Amino acid sequence: MIDLHTHTNCSDGTDSPAELIAKAATLGLRAIAITDHDTLAGYFAAVDPARAAAVELVCGIEISTRLDDQKPVHLLAYFLDGPPPAAFQSGIDEIQQRRRERNRKLATRLRELDLEIDLEEAEAIGRTVTGRLHFAQLLRDKGYVADLNEAFTRYIGEDAPAYVPMEEPDLLEMIGRVRDAGGVPVLAHPVRLAIHNPLDEEHTIRRLVDEGLLGLEVYHCDHRPTSTLRYLGLARKFGLSVTGGSDYHGAVKPHIELGSGWRGNVRLPSAILQGLRSRYQNLRPIRRATA
Repeated sequence: MIDLHTHTNCSDGTDSPAELIAKAATLGLRAIAITDHDTLAGYFAAVDPARAAAVELVCGIEISTRLDDQKPVHLLAYFLDGPPPAAFQSGIDEIQQRRRERNRKLATRLRELDLEIDLEEAEAIGRTVTGRLHFAQLLRDKGYVADLNEAFTRYIGEDAPAYVPMEEPDLLEMIGRVRDAGGVPVLAHPVRLAIHNPLDEEHTIRRLVDEGLLGLEVYHCDHRPTSTLRYLGLARKFGLSVTGGSDYHGAVKPHIELGSGWRGNVRLPSAILQGLRSRYQNLRPIRRATA
């Protein structure tokens, strides 16, 4: 069995990269992809532990993007022959800079609400990549809220008074960047597109395929059996690679288990990774005309 969607404490998970690898080895997982949000730090930190544990480590990342400047969409990128080139990593650094600017504004809004929250405190929790989850943890730890859900509902959720959107790259542009860097771009947890009309959802995915999308995360802890079947059908219809993973985060999402998701709803055979590798071997970059 394998797991192609996991997070470490280099983004919003709680396990260190070494702890994640050790857990994967204990569970008997043959391969694992670390797909931290907007950073490759977790992958690099896990290379040696994975080699020592004889667990195949796939280089991955989950990139925050927006579609049509409106809908937030996560794009998984897999680099099956090691880390991407420096130019791509430089682009990821730019995303992190945008995230830090958003966080600075978020901390300011929280202080305007008479909450003693500093950016540096959140960054001490977030380590490599700081997000709203780390602000929520800080609000809880300081006694302003009872739990993380209350932090989002009262203060930092999308409809809450301290919410600040992040300036994220365009999804279509990022698909091209991943392809140009030799990676396989995959639409993460498509159910979170929240497109309730199946025809509209199919139209959106077709549009992404036309722009170079190569894979669809069919198996995910958020997907009910009916959703999984629907996305499997769409992947076959558009010739997309099928991927999946638990979206494991550790203690912040204790109901999601590494390698098996929610109540065992995600179990991936090694053939999934083999199919992804076959797609990678035939990969070609996208070169867009510039004005």
